[in-house]
Amino acid sequence: MNKIKISFKVNNKDYEIETSPLRRLLDILREDLKLIGTKEGCGEGECGACSVLIDNELSLACITPATQIEGKEIVTIEGMSDNDEPSYIQQAFIDKGAVQCGFCTPGFVLATHKYIEDIGEINDIKIKEALSGNFCRCTGYAKIVDGVKEAIIRHDKKEEK
Repeated sequence: MNKIKISFKVNNKDYEIETSPLRRLLDILREDLKLIGTKEGCGEGECGACSVLIDNELSLACITPATQIEGKEIVTIEGMSDNDEPSYIQQAFIDKGAVQCGFCTPGFVLATHKYIEDIGEINDIKIKEALSGNFCRCTGYAKIVDGVKEAIIRHDKKEEK
């Protein structure tokens, strides 16, 4: 198969790679860029473990072909931390017990970031709708929703400063 050259940005760093046009963003992130925080769960776009932000839209890396990332800005879970310290969202999840095995956590953190940016309201129904594309087998959703609520509170306090 022919290869294409694509240029894109991940976590504020520029990249240019040569790859198959249909290669998955997930594989580019994990294999080429060694950003292994983005996980493969189902490989079909149904579990949310591979969630990333592409041009600030929540997207699934396991079903995003290389051709769709040309010129795009991508944020992975590695790009969410504050100078190698957990972000306020990550810390809220830790403090509220919303993390067990951690496999699904990157997707939930990115979905939470997007929810706070777009809506940011402490509303159980809206939070659950925003997280509905993510699947957790361990923690149960009550603690994750509590983590989102705590993240909203921390975000609001951060904005007040």
